[in-house]
Amino acid sequence: MKLILKWLLSAGALLAVAYIYSSGVTVASFGSALLAALVIGLLNMLVRPVLVLLTIPITLVTLGLFLFVINALMFWSASGLLSGFHVNGFWAALIGSLIYSALGLVIDGVLERI
Repeated sequence: MKLILKWLLSAGALLAVAYIYSSGVTVASFGSALLAALVIGLLNMLVRPVLVLLTIPITLVTLGLFLFVINALMFWSASGLLSGFHVNGFWAALIGSLIYSALGLVIDGVLERI
């Protein structure tokens, strides 16, 4: 039940990102947000660990800041796979992923208390 609630709240967070940063991120509908949240979650579960492992040297040199680039790439690649979710370039993906991650932390904090 918590997984479905997290998915719904993540879709809402994606809509909030599109509202807050409307010049960089657009989401066509709540259905598109649901699909985008699912794809972002799958990319973060399957592709992100491989990228983190392969980029350990550059992550160490940048003191972990390269992880923001990896998050932005996951966010941007999800928009490339979907038609109802669009990100206007890498910098928009970086800002959008930061907002989405911050909202994700809030969601995790709320769900932890339930």
